[in-house]
Amino acid sequence: MAEHHGHAHGLTADVSVRPSLAEDARHLGRIQVASWRTGLAGVLPAAALDGLDAEQFAAAWRTAISSPPSAKHRMLTACHGPEVVGFAALAPAPQTQETGEIVALEVDPASAREGHGSRLLAACTDLLRATNASHVRAWAIEGDDVRAAFLSTAGLEPLGIRRVLDVAGTQVNELAFSAVLS
Repeated sequence: MAEHHGHAHGLTADVSVRPSLAEDARHLGRIQVASWRTGLAGVLPAAALDGLDAEQFAAAWRTAISSPPSAKHRMLTACHGPEVVGFAALAPAPQTQETGEIVALEVDPASAREGHGSRLLAACTDLLRATNASHVRAWAIEGDDVRAAFLSTAGLEPLGIRRVLDVAGTQVNELAFSAVLS
């Protein structure tokens, strides 16, 4: 929910979450790289973090925004006034129609701890409910204690499911978190 200030004749949103626009993509790529470099330092190999390419991420997000693979694939952008400060990506979870998966949820480190992540998560769960999903799932890289705590505090519980990713030649474990959407 957006917070408002101003006079009765000119309310403006201080913070908001809206559907992503193609022109957001360059910001999303920059935010993803900054967020990963800050949040995953010491968790992922330094070489992998150093090699992150904001333009490559931006191109992928531009495609996801402009040509989503299905109606259940959604991109959301968090704003502070006119500034893009975060984003989330939703997709149907593999092998189930009932679960929606948050495949990305990143906030610019300069805007961290201002509620943008919580607003993005709330918007994701609202969209999932609207598409008749009964569960939400998100992933945290093992060792990313900040993300794990964020997901747990928001009511998602560890599922005991782990998947392995290859990040620049290093195997990285991701842990699944889930919640029932009421």
